[in-house]
Amino acid sequence: MTLSMLLISLFTFVELNCENLFDCRHDSLKNDTEFLPDGSYHWTRTRYWRKLNRVGQTIIACGEKQVGVLQGKELKDVDYVKGRSWQLPDMVALCEVENDSVLHDLTRRSLLRNARYEYVMTNSPDERGIDVALVYSPFSFRLINSHSVRVEPIRNMRPTRDILYASGIIASGDTLHVVVAHLPSRRGGERQSRPFRIAAASKVAEVIDSIYNNVSKDAKIIIAGDFNDYSQSASVRLLCSNRMKDISEKATGHNGAKGTYRYQGEWGSLDHILVSESLAASVANCYIYDAPFLIEPDDKYGGVKPRRNYLGPRYLNGFSDHLPLVATFGW
Repeated sequence: MTLSMLLISLFTFVELNCENLFDCRHDSLKNDTEFLPDGSYHWTRTRYWRKLNRVGQTIIACGEKQVGVLQGKELKDVDYVKGRSWQLPDMVALCEVENDSVLHDLTRRSLLRNARYEYVMTNSPDERGIDVALVYSPFSFRLINSHSVRVEPIRNMRPTRDILYASGIIASGDTLHVVVAHLPSRRGGERQSRPFRIAAASKVAEVIDSIYNNVSKDAKIIIAGDFNDYSQSASVRLLCSNRMKDISEKATGHNGAKGTYRYQGEWGSLDHILVSESLAASVANCYIYDAPFLIEPDDKYGGVKPRRNYLGPRYLNGFSDHLPLVATFGW
């Protein structure tokens, strides 16, 4: 197989925690009052639309090509095959999005409006109304099926985000299965909240088992999202023990980011992209996208940090407290 045949179809996958992408309307069934014009965050329509466009800007920028390796071949050769060094990401897994109205505005009315993206998302029992979504290009992913998977709370566990499952046909003619998850937070302490994340990860593992058992042992699977845990944490290790590989484990940025999140000067990656063994050979690269506009100097601890939107209730007019992960596949 020639290099041009190998790389003729590139697929760019992005994972991004948006940091509280709420609209400005109150949902009487959810605790979203902080993100209202008269709430503690003073969340106005001006700030909302600025946020939407900045999420769109981030997604568009993630299409920038990075040099990587695919079966020993350098991705710099992609310029010859594709004739350009940028393309719109094919798929984006989003965390911390409030509802369908937000996704409609993001895909139809923001900077992304000409991208012709489609989306599917959850409608979870999370108390704040936080959900996950999958945004995709219908030109590179033909949706077959999607549904939410409920995570039943264990003792002392608050209702949490549903898991999103979607499947569709990619350019190679194969079926791609995608799972988006936002595991419970570390509120109350890592040790005390750990069982909650393991419970949610166990539900993700059930989804994986269902794919392996009912579709194929060689199914192509991507799991992505904010796990609120690190690569060596029990929840991530649980999923990796089920023939999944954390391709984001050693991901870094090109402008100083050593993780997707920074807390008190320490970098860590709470966001992950995992792939099934059958898909691992198709991975060209996986990195943290830390473009200069997404980061700023960390005056207190040195280095750089994500240019976040809020610090507590203080508006910082930024992008997100998480940096996006980008994975490129060749098939």
